[in-house]
Amino acid sequence: MKYAQSNIPAYRSVRTDTAKKEMTDLEFDQIFETYYKRVYKYICYRINDQYMAEDLCSQVFEKVIVKYNTYSPEKSPFEVWLIAIARNIVTDYHRSMKKGFHFSMDSLLDMVSFNSSPEEEIVSKEKNKDLFQALSHLREKERNIIALKFGADLKNSEIAELVGISSSNVGVVIYRSLKKLRERLNVRRNGHE
Repeated sequence: MKYAQSNIPAYRSVRTDTAKKEMTDLEFDQIFETYYKRVYKYICYRINDQYMAEDLCSQVFEKVIVKYNTYSPEKSPFEVWLIAIARNIVTDYHRSMKKGFHFSMDSLLDMVSFNSSPEEEIVSKEKNKDLFQALSHLREKERNIIALKFGADLKNSEIAELVGISSSNVGVVIYRSLKKLRERLNVRRNGHE
């Protein structure tokens, strides 16, 4: 599965009045257009249900509307603040489920597959299935960092700010996690699992 860096421009708040209580429709439209796909992809990496991912994504943007007046550009970039909201909503979702982390292959595969020939789609689904099974073997911290990196498309420094570790530690976790994934995928391909 290829991961492309997003060319999405970062949202820049044009507010000059920091005591402003509500965001304008234009500001919300800008935020939604800029970040919806990234937030949705992050949530998809973290939960097992496409429809629930859509619901949780809606909750994220509802919370953005409600909490917009608390955002402070001096504390963190807007996208870090937004992804922190998404991360907290996903964490709350997992707590409410009290079952831990499990992938539903059918719903996730539907989201990741591309329109292509039936043969290509079968191969793609099989690769995605293997990837998601491999991801399920990572620790919660590793899955979260991988989701922030490749789902939310954040930089290591932004991930570090969100999870409270150093940027170099984020790089190490990503490197080791990708190595574990590669090993797990090689084991599956060679039929030794």
